[in-house]
Amino acid sequence: MLLGYDLLRVLNLISRRSFGKLLAAAPLARAFGGERNMFLSLNSVLLQGRVPWPDFARLAAQIGFPGTDIMLRPAMQAGVGATNDLLAGLKIRPAVIDFPVEFRKDDATFKTSLTQLDAAAQFAAAIHCPRMITYILPSSDTPKDELRQTYKQRFTESARILARSNVRLGLEFLGPLELRKAHKYEFIWRMNDMLAFAKECGPNVGLLLDSWHWHHAGATPEDIIAAGRDRIVHVHFNDSPNLPPEQIHDNQRLLPGEGVINLTGFLQALQSIHYHDALSVEVFGRTKDMTPEAAAKAGLDSSLAVFRKAGVPQG
Repeated sequence: MLLGYDLLRVLNLISRRSFGKLLAAAPLARAFGGERNMFLSLNSVLLQGRVPWPDFARLAAQIGFPGTDIMLRPAMQAGVGATNDLLAGLKIRPAVIDFPVEFRKDDATFKTSLTQLDAAAQFAAAIHCPRMITYILPSSDTPKDELRQTYKQRFTESARILARSNVRLGLEFLGPLELRKAHKYEFIWRMNDMLAFAKECGPNVGLLLDSWHWHHAGATPEDIIAAGRDRIVHVHFNDSPNLPPEQIHDNQRLLPGEGVINLTGFLQALQSIHYHDALSVEVFGRTKDMTPEAAAKAGLDSSLAVFRKAGVPQG
């Protein structure tokens, strides 16, 4: 414990502003202290997008999720202080933020949206959530080589901005056949191909690893181990029915443990690489007739059962 003289010395070394930041961060440090394991996070898809921020975070804590996905726009509007206070008060960890840049359209649209990224990255770092994610469609009306060149340039430019705030970007590959055949030209859809592309875009670019897409792209636990912790930015958690590829629809998923995905191997591979960040329970369709509270509880309970079956600690 600091005595009066020692405290004065500290205050002389630390500016008032910095000291205030340290004090503000203390509740979060206490809430998130101790041994780190991968942890479950509430995702808005599980609730069919029916609960706005900040009630979404409150519901996650009420149901018992250790983490919550962050809704960027309303959280930024509330501010860093209010968001940190909310998370600390709920004793819940921030999981991930959606990448706010529109990279799929023309150059002018991309450049305009890119101007928002630096502020968003600074916000992400300030709320202790230095992770952003987005998905890349596995087919397009643009030839593959041309689209790859465009996306590489855009993600590389984005990654440099994110790196100033030590924020990482996860790119999601999408595996189902219907998405691969939706447009004229096939694009990246295999895990290892997306990983190679991510590495080309920057040292802070990696994968958003979704168990659904991992399964339907034919990836394995060994692929997760080979990718390594530094290239797994975030994880989505869900399950799949046992249907032939042509009958698989992306919006008809199952709760973890209800289907045929090797979730035990999936979790054990993540554990083996010491992945200690969030798994967001992202389940399309399955919970549409449930209340938000019931959907959140079903997502948490089913996921915890899978963790227990795999013998992997959580939270």
